[in-house]
Amino acid sequence: MSTGLVRELWDYRDLFYFLTWRDIKIRYRQTALGAVWAVLQPLLATGVFTALFGRVARMPSDGIPYALFAFSALIPWTFFSTSLNTAANSLVGNAQLIRKVYFPRMALPGAAILACTMDFGISSVVLLLMMAYYHMSLSWRFFFWPLLLIQLIALTTGISLVLSAINVRYRDVKQALPFTIQILLFLTPVIYPISIIPQRYRMLVSLNPLTGIIETMRSTLLTNRTVDWSLVGTSLILTLAILAAGTIYFRRVERAFADTI
Repeated sequence: MSTGLVRELWDYRDLFYFLTWRDIKIRYRQTALGAVWAVLQPLLATGVFTALFGRVARMPSDGIPYALFAFSALIPWTFFSTSLNTAANSLVGNAQLIRKVYFPRMALPGAAILACTMDFGISSVVLLLMMAYYHMSLSWRFFFWPLLLIQLIALTTGISLVLSAINVRYRDVKQALPFTIQILLFLTPVIYPISIIPQRYRMLVSLNPLTGIIETMRSTLLTNRTVDWSLVGTSLILTLAILAAGTIYFRRVERAFADTI
């Protein structure tokens, strides 16, 4: 990001806070369960995956209970899929605001993503309770989770900037994104460990930056797993490249949003 862009976003930080808090309230407005939905989705998915892949298909889980194995990956995956879906439609959903008032348009997808961090935090607490239930000791490397969350936010932001900008002109994004996210779930080591992938395909799998983030989150969580730093480095480089490309593209086309949307 350029210095000018950072300064502009800082000048509008109060608006950023307002939009984030608004998105959090809208998410749980008129819901009976409220914030319980933050953990219900990954917990239900964990139950289904444990029954199908852990017990029926006997999917390996690197020596830890499959439910814990799956849930530790579904937390970042749910954050990514939910925030990407919301952020990609954030400009179109705020068309009236964009037409009437000037502000950094980047604040809309950014606020949608930051609103999902509350769900991530609640789910992380549930994960710690699950670890206590399974008598799994917590590694000191768990303190890397906030850094990995920042990387996950950066990756989601970069992709969201591109998709939200394209969605202003072509509404096909809204139709194609849920299906694409479903496909990406099976291309990311969420329900299976990367260790079952043949070595000759590891480099190809590592080109998905989510692979490095999710695998590292698992590794920093549990004491019996080692961190693959080459995977971390590849994921970080790709994340920064995607964030930079997304920012450049968004800034290039955002002047036309008010006329197009």
